[in-house]
Amino acid sequence: YESRKAGEKRQAAYERAYKKFERTRQPKIVAVRMTVDLEPEQLRARAGGVLTMVNRHAVSLDTIFINGPGAGTMHVRFDSITFDRSARQAIADSTNGVFVFALDVPLAPGDSLRLRYAAHYEHRGFPNGEPGHQISANGSFLNRDAFPSIAYSSGGEIGDDELRRKYKLPPKERTPALDDSSRYNEQFFSVGSDYITFEATVSTAMDQIAMAPGYLQKEWTANGRRYFTYAMNAPIPDFYSFLSARYTVTKAEWKGVRIEILHHATHDFNVDRMIAASKASLAYFTEQFGAYQHQQLRILEFPRYASFAQSFPNTVPYSERIGFITKVDTTSEVDVDYPYFVTAHEIGHQWFPYQRMPANVQGAQMLSESLAEYAALAVLEKRYGPEKLQKFLRFELDQYLRGRSGERKKEMPLMLVENQGYIQYQKGSLALFALRDLIGEPALNGALRAYLDEARLGGPPYATTRDLMRQLHAATPDSLQYAVHDLFETITLWDFKSDSATATQQPNGTWKVRLTASALKLRADTLGAETAIAISDYVDIGVFGEKAPGARLGKALAVRKVKLTKPTETFEFIVNEKPLRAGVDPYNRLIDRNPGDNTRDISGN
Repeated sequence: YESRKAGEKRQAAYERAYKKFERTRQPKIVAVRMTVDLEPEQLRARAGGVLTMVNRHAVSLDTIFINGPGAGTMHVRFDSITFDRSARQAIADSTNGVFVFALDVPLAPGDSLRLRYAAHYEHRGFPNGEPGHQISANGSFLNRDAFPSIAYSSGGEIGDDELRRKYKLPPKERTPALDDSSRYNEQFFSVGSDYITFEATVSTAMDQIAMAPGYLQKEWTANGRRYFTYAMNAPIPDFYSFLSARYTVTKAEWKGVRIEILHHATHDFNVDRMIAASKASLAYFTEQFGAYQHQQLRILEFPRYASFAQSFPNTVPYSERIGFITKVDTTSEVDVDYPYFVTAHEIGHQWFPYQRMPANVQGAQMLSESLAEYAALAVLEKRYGPEKLQKFLRFELDQYLRGRSGERKKEMPLMLVENQGYIQYQKGSLALFALRDLIGEPALNGALRAYLDEARLGGPPYATTRDLMRQLHAATPDSLQYAVHDLFETITLWDFKSDSATATQQPNGTWKVRLTASALKLRADTLGAETAIAISDYVDIGVFGEKAPGARLGKALAVRKVKLTKPTETFEFIVNEKPLRAGVDPYNRLIDRNPGDNTRDISGN
């Protein structure tokens, strides 16, 4: 157990002691070979591995900085670290998981070395919080954080500026600047690695299946234990995990891709939904963004000690809490098919970012989370239609507005996002769908595909949002370039309001609707100060009739896109059915500060 105050002191001491190593050049991990022995019945595990590293720099390297398991990595401890060449251990800090070695003979440019390590996990006592459950009797999940990496990690620093002042630390930038080209050779997933070759042998209890990314090479039993060897057939990011449980395996196939859902035997009521989402995602993403790079796709359930899903190469660990035991009511006015959506989102990561890795600079999460969120919502729309999509986008808008109201540091434009969830997820999906509405799905998806094709599975240097923005600008007509600037490059908001809406029935039975609406466009700085700017934007206006059960808006009787250029404008419609509601930006395609007053009930005869 570590108290909050003790943890803060440890983080401050970590930064003071090791920040000086942040820009020390390090070799890159290019190959990983591991053995992991899980003992779920004893709540413990042993792991060993060989990391092959190459000096990618033009100068020799004499210092190796290892981030290993420490106080923040869930009871994992090193037993040994050795190299295939002579090296002296200069620092051994097991509390923070920092180990620094000085090579007796510097590593020359292009030369390689191998690091061999052994570590163990032994759970003691009762855990206070999620990290204590990495090894469980039925449902173990060791992710990449439990294993050593190379190079200093700023993730171990105190992030809150108020706390940093308390410990006399300077203000902290969340992410390296977009134009810091020295970071373009660093993957944002793992700054100490490039793409790696991967092979692992995993053992577990006899009644369990152990899994890792890769293709099963061999399976056997020995000494009352069950063994599996997995290997990837192509390089992957340095991002992997190990799971073990008493799994039931449900299998399917999509055009030669093997789909497997590994789940608790009785947690089967969303499995068909996950398989359907997997097939739909593979079909849509392959058609729109290019081929899937693997021959299998596996979704693996883990217990609800944690509540997330995480995409590794061809393997998706997925909490029972948000997928396998979630009740879905697709007729509800507020519910969406969350297991279907989350499955699509995690599969989307197999394209974004795995087919083009972002560099470790601002905007990296846009190239990962925003694009995966958009891709998943596009699949959700194909399954449930535009009305359900609009319901989800309204939820995304509410979450974005709530998130920015609680920002404690700086809100960044989307292309400069600094690991801010309300921007990279919520604003990202809103911005991409708003642009799609203006330029069309083929144009937007074509730009995303062109972005991938430019350097698919390549690097370093790795991608930045400038690469994506170049493709978005190229796909957007000159008359709509303002939208790219508003949605991605700045913090722009709107405030639309329907001031009045009246209707009069005509002698021929049609209805004449008169709508007066006001529009305000604002530009915000990173600290939240907003300034009104001129508006000259294409926006939907519409009239709606009877509302179906579960629908947010009624039947669209007339919707058209107009260019708003004045603070207040009046519009007229002729519709064939009785109108009940009318408004401006009724689908909340743009980021409206108060989306609830965009439409209003119609008054009249």
